[in-house]
Amino acid sequence: MQKLFVAIGLCALTALYLPISSAQEQPVKKSASNNTVDGKNSFNSSCAACHGLDGRGGDKAPNIATSVRIQHLSDAELSGIISNGVPGTGMPAFHSLTQKEIDGLVGYLRSLQGKGEARALPGNPVHGREIFFGKGECSSCHTVSGKGGFLGPDLTNHAATSSAAAIRDEIVKSPRVPAHGYRAAFLTTANGQRFEGLVRNEDNFSLQLQTKDGAFHFFQKSQLQKVEYSDGSLMPSDYKERLTESELNDLASYLMTTPDTTKAAAAPHKDDFE
Repeated sequence: MQKLFVAIGLCALTALYLPISSAQEQPVKKSASNNTVDGKNSFNSSCAACHGLDGRGGDKAPNIATSVRIQHLSDAELSGIISNGVPGTGMPAFHSLTQKEIDGLVGYLRSLQGKGEARALPGNPVHGREIFFGKGECSSCHTVSGKGGFLGPDLTNHAATSSAAAIRDEIVKSPRVPAHGYRAAFLTTANGQRFEGLVRNEDNFSLQLQTKDGAFHFFQKSQLQKVEYSDGSLMPSDYKERLTESELNDLASYLMTTPDTTKAAAAPHKDDFE
């Protein structure tokens, strides 16, 4: 309630002084691009040594660009952290920075997080969810907000800062090269049982396979009759034919809106800045 009264008071003062200021010479304001440049310069001189030029962390400090918890902090919370630091961590207080410089830093950090501009959804996210769990069969391998399969990466925050075009390109990409830890294989045991899944761990003597039901199977290689590796990805490469342009836009829109970022964010943890 107190914030509401302050906001109303500021609006009233603005209205009161508008007629007077309009008759006077107005100071030239910096453009948004200049503010971004100033914020980048401040970031590079004050933050990049620990958090990296791209904000994705390093040996001295954590990732503040793609960390979901950091992304969900408000501008005011980020300003407070910059000004006051985080006690008990390596994050110092920057008392020497002016509020204008801090605002520029926050703005530049938002650009590193992909939030410099509101992202326009190319389609209907509600229909996109139906495609994800239905026609597209994405949920047979991927999880969103705890629902879905186990073989593919969790996509809950995967598209939080990506453009619609980048998401669509990733969906229809072909051919695909499986990432480390996602190599598919078919195993045949000595007694003829056959298993299909992803090789999660392997050495000269043993192999661990995760099947589509999420179960892990550990084998000694001496117990296996045959191991057939697949050079391709388990993710289908025919989404251009399987889904229409409209359906691809709907699916991209769904991924862009997960998780629900309108929910209140949890308070920052010390671990986020250590």
